[in-house]
Amino acid sequence: MATALIDKPRSTIWQSVKEAIRGTQQDFTEGSISRAVFLLAIPMVLEMVMESLFAIVDVFWVTRLGADAVATVGLTESLLTLVFSVAIGLSMSTTAMVARRTGEKDSHGAAIAAVQAIILGIGVAVLLGVPGYLLGPHLLGWMGAPAGVIATGQRYTSIVFGGCFAVMLLFLNNAIFRGAGDASVAMRVLWFSNIINLLLDPCLIFGLGPFPALGVTGAAVSTLIGRSSGVLYQFWILTRGRSRIRIALADIRVVPRVIASLVRVSITGVLQFMVAHTSWIVLVRIISAFGSVAVAGYTIGIRIFIFVLLPSWGLSGAAATMMGQNLGAGKPDRAERAVWLTGFYNMLFLGGVAVVLILFPHAIAGLFTSDPAVLRYAVDCLRIIAWGNLAYAFGMVLIQAFNGAGDSVTPTIINVIGFWMCEVPLAWALAFPAHMEVRGVFTSIPIAEVFITLMGLAMFLKGGWRTRKI
Repeated sequence: MATALIDKPRSTIWQSVKEAIRGTQQDFTEGSISRAVFLLAIPMVLEMVMESLFAIVDVFWVTRLGADAVATVGLTESLLTLVFSVAIGLSMSTTAMVARRTGEKDSHGAAIAAVQAIILGIGVAVLLGVPGYLLGPHLLGWMGAPAGVIATGQRYTSIVFGGCFAVMLLFLNNAIFRGAGDASVAMRVLWFSNIINLLLDPCLIFGLGPFPALGVTGAAVSTLIGRSSGVLYQFWILTRGRSRIRIALADIRVVPRVIASLVRVSITGVLQFMVAHTSWIVLVRIISAFGSVAVAGYTIGIRIFIFVLLPSWGLSGAAATMMGQNLGAGKPDRAERAVWLTGFYNMLFLGGVAVVLILFPHAIAGLFTSDPAVLRYAVDCLRIIAWGNLAYAFGMVLIQAFNGAGDSVTPTIINVIGFWMCEVPLAWALAFPAHMEVRGVFTSIPIAEVFITLMGLAMFLKGGWRTRKI
């Protein structure tokens, strides 16, 4: 392992780590594949750790406000997955296009693609943010929230949806950096955003010092400020900073052909993630039938799980960049080897995480709640879902590999079958007819993920991604 990560005889693993964090000029279409994956994955993993902190920090403080406040966060975040679906779908096509142009050594084309993605993202954010802000209280009601939760959380929900422009641009701009191979820049942006969020969260929730005590609403405000600050930092780097991709004044124009290409890939990309995320909304809706305590326990459990899962998404992001850049350079075999290697590393990581979650769920969930009823649901969530970790690990790498190749259709088909034809019906059947209640919903998740991974593996081996054009 150590020798695989060494580019030069005098280089050490720790020097490579420093290079990955500081920013590397490595050409990812040449040299050691292990080293290339390593240099991309380290900052991407750290970036995803920072992204997951947005969620975990909010829950850590909000649990001090009671089950209704936690349920507010859980229900709102379940609906916000629709915004994340659009943001991830757009960012996926952005990464693929920027990576392909970078692999072709077309820096001007990469900059043009980046500008079109930003223009598209701003337009979509306005379309989603304005109605989301206005309909905040109604959204909680549609999710089956009791009157107490609606009264507590309606302002939180309105602010979260009204600020979705920050979510959209934060995702898109970091997708630009990752596509260009500047994963360390995306990582630093999330560090900057999270430091602000970490500092403001307790201040605005509990009214520390000169800050007002906003309760659960303070969590929404602090997260919005943190994300917005990150977006401003991104724009500074793209126009003034030192990165692999830089937007000049001449690049800021509308190019319909490029926008059309982004939309074409993004439509199925958005659908791909929306299919997955809306299935989670249905799961929460099923869980809400068992009360706000069950939703609170699920919210804590799933936030912890996302915290440990997102670094794996960072690692799989390395596969997407390697796929895009190496296909652009006309090296599909190298792209394929990178996918197998990244999948193996991801399975090692999430396999270890699964052991911890299965053996010590009480200790982990106990950091977030002392309510025995809520804790019971959180423990069940962690322990049951963790049994699917190996499937999650390899499956997410395969999905990202398809996306990095510009093929968003195949993952969309896989998700439709896996989530809506397997997970959702199974969750309902186990929860109600089988009388497993909330545990039945949890059990449906790893079963569906195993099925999704097997489908992804079969499609990847067919090799249609090798000739994909973008």
